[in-house]
Amino acid sequence: MILMILKMIGCLALLMFGMKTMSEGLQKLTGGHLRAVLGTMTKHRVGGLLTGTFVTAAVQSSTATTVLTVSFVNAGLLTLGQAIPVIMGANIGTTATAWVMSIFGFQFNLSSFVWPIFAVGIILGFTKKNGTKSFGEFIMGFAFMFLGLCTLRENAVAMDLSHNETVINFFTSCGGWGIWTTLLFLVLGSVLTMCVQSSAAIMAITLILCSSGVLPIYQGIALVMGENIGTTVTSNLAALSASTQARRAALAHMLFNVFGVIWVLIIFHPFVNMVCHLVGFDPNFVPQTQEEIAKASVRVTYALSGFHTAFNLCNVLILIWFIKPMEKLICKIIQGKKEEEEDFRLKFISSGMLTTSELSLYEAQKEINNFAVRTQKMFRFVPTLLETHNEDDFNKLFSRIEKYEGISDNIELEIADYLNKVTEGHLSPESKTQVQCMLKEISEIESIGDACYNMARAISRKFSSKDDFTDEQYAHIRHMMVMCDNAMEFMLRVVNDEPVDVNQALNNENEINNYRKQLRDKNFDDVNDQKYNYRMGVHYMDVVNNCEKMADYVINVVEAHAHVRLTY
Repeated sequence: MILMILKMIGCLALLMFGMKTMSEGLQKLTGGHLRAVLGTMTKHRVGGLLTGTFVTAAVQSSTATTVLTVSFVNAGLLTLGQAIPVIMGANIGTTATAWVMSIFGFQFNLSSFVWPIFAVGIILGFTKKNGTKSFGEFIMGFAFMFLGLCTLRENAVAMDLSHNETVINFFTSCGGWGIWTTLLFLVLGSVLTMCVQSSAAIMAITLILCSSGVLPIYQGIALVMGENIGTTVTSNLAALSASTQARRAALAHMLFNVFGVIWVLIIFHPFVNMVCHLVGFDPNFVPQTQEEIAKASVRVTYALSGFHTAFNLCNVLILIWFIKPMEKLICKIIQGKKEEEEDFRLKFISSGMLTTSELSLYEAQKEINNFAVRTQKMFRFVPTLLETHNEDDFNKLFSRIEKYEGISDNIELEIADYLNKVTEGHLSPESKTQVQCMLKEISEIESIGDACYNMARAISRKFSSKDDFTDEQYAHIRHMMVMCDNAMEFMLRVVNDEPVDVNQALNNENEINNYRKQLRDKNFDDVNDQKYNYRMGVHYMDVVNNCEKMADYVINVVEAHAHVRLTY
């Protein structure tokens, strides 16, 4: 008995591995297209609903769709109210997995066909074309999933659960508790889904138990309802350390399913009977012949899959009209925290939020864009510092710049760690190249922060001395900083993927380089002519040279992001 249970656990693991591999293969194949689809998503609730449905059905992962939607909310491309229909659609799209298992896993015997599918997948996996390799990975995942499902069914038959008195007596005794039976199996489905962290895996077990005749249809459907709640609890726990918007989206997912469970419980038996009637299954019919038993074992899986779809579809039809009240309720439950403006904590990504390798790159890029905006803000403190002559005000502003520099170092490390975790997953070659370019971007942006801090230090050393820059030196530094600010503005347009001529960045850098050279030559002459002392010349050129270095870092960011855009 113990050996059979271990076999079933192994089969379940094979099923989950197949689904994961299949989902990752599809994401490699369509990851960039999915980003484009969600990026151009219509703001109408029906458009968002359909987008969430089809994207989730494509990648076989509601979590992937939800996480990417959250990143759009954080980026300001979608409001929470616009994202809720997408999350609703993701709930409908995820029901496609149950139908695939019901039709191909129970209607047809695929145990003899998975081996040729493995062969095709291996052949495609060794091709040089990346798209073909990803499609081969998808086929391998498909084969693994159905191999796990077939072996799971075979082990269930070998255990002869339909004639196991202990199992039968347990379900029979539970069946007489009325509404408490439904609640018991609802809780059981939630707990199992939280433990396994895969609603599809628990759905597969439910399909097998009901098709073998050991689990009554009503108790099986209660498990399905529990699975819908369990999968939202997992995402809420993962979002605890994530951003406010991520926690709100996860809560929206939970409220959607909890509301559905409540109203279905009120009309449980009539609703289940209606779904069973639609798929041609009679829950009260007792099959006698082998043909009737075989037919009933397939029909009951259709009833479970049909209920899963009807549950989410009806729930959407009810709640789609109450998105505004839902949004207000969620924002009232999870209120945003007021953060200091110089707090550089990660805004778009969090190690606690569940995600997928391919789609998480979008979140990382938005974080890099935000990093660039914050660094520009840090740079704009420097001209103000140059013009500040009050000692207290000067020290406060210098301390602020110093704090920005230290936090920007931490931000670089956090984004790099996140990208390294992403690369631990299965990435396409294009995405691997994209990660390398993104790592280059954050390194150069951090160097811009270092250059800003070095300018501030040079100005601080000048402030501590008894001398000051001449009016002409002030004018030259102001002009240099204006040129650098223009270069920064252009860089931000590039990282935000605005249509620009990248060659203009090179022209900006050349102008700054030439101007730095003119100022260096003039500085030698002015020191020799004793317009100011050598020490002031050193402080002056420190500011100018760091402006020129910053321009070099800016062009490096532009070039790195240009490579990122080529991988889309």
